[in-house]
Amino acid sequence: MIVAAIAAVVAVYFGWDYYKMYFASNVPTELTDEYVCLPTGSTFDEIVGVLKDKGFIENEASFRAAADRMNYKESKLRAGRWKIKGGWNNKQLVQHLRSGEQAPVKVVFNYERQIENIAAKAARFMEADSVMLYEKMTDKAYLATIGYTPEDMMTAFIPNSYEMFWNATPEKFLEKMLKENKIFWDKNERREKAKALNMTEKQVYTLASIVEKESNNVDERPTIAGAYLNRLKINMKLQADPTCVFATKDFLTHRVTNVHLLFESPYNTYLHTGLPPGPISISSGNSIDAVLNREQHNYIFFCAKPDNSGTHAFAETFAQHNVNVAKYIAWVNARGL
Repeated sequence: MIVAAIAAVVAVYFGWDYYKMYFASNVPTELTDEYVCLPTGSTFDEIVGVLKDKGFIENEASFRAAADRMNYKESKLRAGRWKIKGGWNNKQLVQHLRSGEQAPVKVVFNYERQIENIAAKAARFMEADSVMLYEKMTDKAYLATIGYTPEDMMTAFIPNSYEMFWNATPEKFLEKMLKENKIFWDKNERREKAKALNMTEKQVYTLASIVEKESNNVDERPTIAGAYLNRLKINMKLQADPTCVFATKDFLTHRVTNVHLLFESPYNTYLHTGLPPGPISISSGNSIDAVLNREQHNYIFFCAKPDNSGTHAFAETFAQHNVNVAKYIAWVNARGL
């Protein structure tokens, strides 16, 4: 009888131990953050360290024991971003980390001006840092394999919110962007409209980036796009102030001066005829569509209206343009601006 009692005690002890290992909750019910990121190449001990430090396991010993019994230590340790549910037991946690069911991140692009800005923005949501992303986006040899150059790489990015895996490599990140870019251009006959303008998609995007910086007024962008296309048609310099600002990288300036206008750069459209080598910022879908659906008119010139509206006065002749410019200058001088 004593032996039986001892056996019962042992059975209860090991049964309880087994229960704690596999079925007792080991993830806190209330989590400060439901997501954990496990870096690429992490060892088992490093993963345990992250889970413990971030508050995802309460009993490290029982998690290690369960992971050992479930051969998690011997399996391929998956990197990535994982959503953890409060109250999970060790078995559920190990199965989830081994499943490959990552929680995607949302990478958001708005109106970044340069490739380095895009790299910095993406790095906020991904494992890859901004240096890794920037180097890949400016690697001439790599870009040649996907049909881009460092100058026109920005045309691959359409402002939007994109889902991808946190641990995506820079190559996978760009593959995703190119896929989304193709989806954008496949819609609304955009490719056909570009061909009708005798322009490539990259050229349309580049012009759209200039239109975008010329006006915050969405309604007049097709008119501005039409004026620029008219200039291109007669081989006239675009003379777009935003290209001079981009060339000098003087993004905080409130007024374009001769310092900007005379700055030598292939992006300076006061000095060089035609489009610059690439866009001067990310371009919104609205501005791209403004170029593709430009207003057909005979305007060649435009300048800001003297009414603080942020819109422009358009003209077909240089004489009329000079009248509009004089009105604007008088308005500015009267206000001591």
